[in-house]
Parts: sequence; structure tokens; C-alpha cells
Amino acid sequence: MPNISQRAQKMPASPVRKLVPYALLAKQNGVKVYHLNIGQPDIATPETALNAIKNIDLKVMEYALSEGNLEYRTALKDYYHTLGFKDLDTSHFMVTNGGSEALNFAISTLCDDGDEVIIPEPYYANYNGFTSTFNVNVVAVPSTIDTGFALPPIEDFEKKITDKTRAIIICNPGNPSGYLYTREELQKLAEIALKHDIVVISDEVYREYVYDGQQPVSMLEFKELAENCIIIDSESKRYSMCGARIGCMITRSKKIRDAAMLFAQARLSPVLLGQIAATAAHHNDTAYILQVREEYTKRRNLLVELLNGIPGVICPKPKGAFYCVAELPVDDTDDFAQWLLESYSNNNETVMVAPMSGFYSDPKLGKKQVRVAYVLKEEDLRRSVELLSDALQKYKSHD
Repeated sequence: MPNISQRAQKMPASPVRKLVPYALLAKQNGVKVYHLNIGQPDIATPETALNAIKNIDLKVMEYALSEGNLEYRTALKDYYHTLGFKDLDTSHFMVTNGGSEALNFAISTLCDDGDEVIIPEPYYANYNGFTSTFNVNVVAVPSTIDTGFALPPIEDFEKKITDKTRAIIICNPGNPSGYLYTREELQKLAEIALKHDIVVISDEVYREYVYDGQQPVSMLEFKELAENCIIIDSESKRYSMCGARIGCMITRSKKIRDAAMLFAQARLSPVLLGQIAATAAHHNDTAYILQVREEYTKRRNLLVELLNGIPGVICPKPKGAFYCVAELPVDDTDDFAQWLLESYSNNNETVMVAPMSGFYSDPKLGKKQVRVAYVLKEEDLRRSVELLSDALQKYKSHD
């Protein structure tokens, strides 16, 4: 038998997807599964994007440019101009196969084996996978549910910085917490990055979906970070185009762009069809985004109210994205989530959630928590919470 690399053996399982085999088995046994575990919206993709694919007129499916085709990068540039970043031109954008590849490019461009990145936790679980791939160490700074997962004190970041620190990674608005960082919090991060000459990697893929009249603040607003900032963006959540696999890495730093371009050339090109769809989606998209934001606001309000109505459940109201973190009255949500799929059903229905242990560097910190995505229509959210409430009562006595 061939040897498996240490890198593969250390690669963490996705807390969002590791329970999929149990969900598939449940479905094969005739059980309907309500998926609250994954950020796959049921919102329709814009017709402009779908029509661009349906009406495609290509004779050859050729390679795209390694940095992304000019038409799509122009659409991105125009979009960022509407956000107020009129100094950006097409050269500042590198198109990637989803936001995931943009993060991979950022980490591989900045870090060598054994280097460190600081991340406030809980954080998007795949940050563990991206860093593990490149033998980079995550240094976590914990936030807590009682503050709604606000940015930890900046002194906590300063204590973690060493000569191996290369970047601070944030997600704003946050996955999994839905927390929206304030300008004051981001200003502190900008100052500490400049003081120690490290890079802020800001994952802003949920930018459009913030609520209650709040406005997201991008790290691009801190122009003093021109050489010390990378933005991660994606069309997956903005336009419900997860399968298109189109994102981008944005930076004003020519030094970083030139280095990242070597990785872009090595993987040849980003997806051509995805760029065609995404370019079309950016045309006259304001009404679409406003409508989707309104829908997510309703879903968030309903879900958080229903979850907090279950005895023993604590769920802060998120300010952005489409996730919330709920603390449950159980000792081990990994076991509970698996039990939901293996052993529980009500009227041949069950619910799938994402245990939060995989969203922390120390799994013990998430043992009582789950991430819940409000990506389903309201009647399905209501039924999901009914199932969760019933399951919690039965789980306590299942042994």
C-alpha cells in the first residue's frame, strides 16, 4: 500500500461536511433532512447570470487569462467603484476559483512552513484546511458568545505576535458568528498590522448581507494599509452562485500581486463559464441584492426568536452573513448532530446542523455550540426548529 503524506494525515475534516454520509444514509432510509449545516442558499441565482450561460455563443471553451478575463475584472472594478473605491483598477483584481482559492493564494504568497497567522475565533472552519495545506500555524484569539463574538481586546492580538507572524485573518461579516466588525475595531487591527508590518487578510464575501441599517466597513477604507492588506471576495453568496466557483483576491500591493500571479499561472486559469455568469450578474444587480437582504432579515429574525424560545438555548442575533451560533443544553454537539441523523426522526423528518468544535482551534470551546444557516424558507426554518426542540428533549434520555 502507498504511503499517505503527513500533510494529508493532518488535514482536518470539514465540520460542515463530515456528517454528509450520515445525512445521505438517512435520506436513503426515507427521512427528510432539513439542511441548516451549510451556507447553500435556496435563493434563486439572478436570471441575468443564468441567461448568460443558456445563451452562450462559444466555438471554443478556451483558457481564461490567469488573472481573470478583462471583461469580468472590469465588472469587479465597476462594482468596487460603486462602493467608493475609485482608485482601484482592473490590475488590482485577481480572479480565482472561488474565495477559497483566493485565500490559498494569499496564504501561500505570504507564508513559509512554520509561519503563523492570527485569527479571532470562532472562525470559518476551512481556514484550518488552508493553513494546514501550507504547514502554517493558526494562532487563535478567542471571542465569546456573551459579547456576540465581538473582536477580542487588541492587547490579546499583540501578545500573540511573534517573528513568525505573517498575517491576521478576519471574516467580516463573520462566518460562523454573523458578527459585523465596527470601524473602531478595524482601525485597531490596521494600526497593529502597520506597527508590526504584517498583512490583514479580510474575507468580505458576505458584505451585501448586513441588517438593521448597518453598513459594512471594508479594510480597503484604510488606505494606509496599501501594502499590508488583502481582500477576499466571492460571487457565491452575493448572487447565490456557489457552484460557479468564482471569487477574487484584491490588493493595492504590486509586490503581493506579482507574487500571487505566479501561483495563478501555475494553476492555469479560473473557470471561464463562471466568469461569464458573474459578469452578467453584476449588471443592474441593486434590486436583486436589496430583495435578498430583506428575505435574509426576515429569516434571521424568525430563526433567532424561535431558537431563543427553546429552553436552555442561547443564540445572539447576528448583524450580518446568514449564520448564527446557538449554544445548546447538551455536552457534545458533535455527538448530538450525528444522533440527529442516525437515530432521530419525527414524522420521518430530521435536521442537520454544523457542530462548532471545528470552528475553533481548541475543539472543546465549541462542544456546546452549533452553527445554523438561515438559508431555507421560513416554513422550513419553523419546522427545523420544531424538530430541534423535540430532538433536544429526546436526546437527554436517549441513553
